[in-house]
Amino acid sequence: LYRQPMNRGKGAAIRQALSMSTGDIVIVQDADLEYDPADWPTLLEPILDGRADACFGSRFLGGTHRVLYYWHSVGNHLLTLYSNMLTNLNLTDMETCYKAMRGELARSLLPQLRAERFGFEPEITARLAGANARIYEVPISYSGRTYAEGKKIGWKDGIAAFWHITKFNLLS
Repeated sequence: LYRQPMNRGKGAAIRQALSMSTGDIVIVQDADLEYDPADWPTLLEPILDGRADACFGSRFLGGTHRVLYYWHSVGNHLLTLYSNMLTNLNLTDMETCYKAMRGELARSLLPQLRAERFGFEPEITARLAGANARIYEVPISYSGRTYAEGKKIGWKDGIAAFWHITKFNLLS
C-alpha cells in the first residue's frame, strides 16, 4: 500500500503502482466500483495462455452493462475511433478502465509514461501499440454510475482525451 501525499491523478497513481509492482501480470482497475473483479479470469486468459501481451476489457462486446448516458457512449466511440486511426488498432473500447498487461512489459513502458490524470488510457494504448504488443479485448460487465452516484468525468475530459490521443501518438 502506498498513499500519495496529495492526489496527483490517475496516471500518477498508476505510475507509482507500476514502479512498485513485481508480478508477472498487472491489472489496472479503477476503484470506483464500476468494474467487477469477477471478470479477472476472462481478462487474464489471453495473457495466461500466451496469446496476448495485454488485454483490454471492453464494455461494448456484449457483457452485462448498466444503460446510461447516450452522449458518453458516442464520445467513447469517437475517441476509440480516433485512437484506432492513429495506432492502427481495431479496439472497441480504448477508454476502458480495465486493462491487464504482462508485468515486464508494463514496467518497461514506465519511463515513457507521462499522463497525470485520465490521459493514462490513451497514453497506455499508444505506448502498447508502439511496442507492437499483442493486444486482445474481452467482454466485461460494467455498472456505470450517474453523476448523483459520484461520476466525475465530463465533456472537458473528452476534449482533453482527443488532445492526449494526438499527443501520445503523433508528438511524443
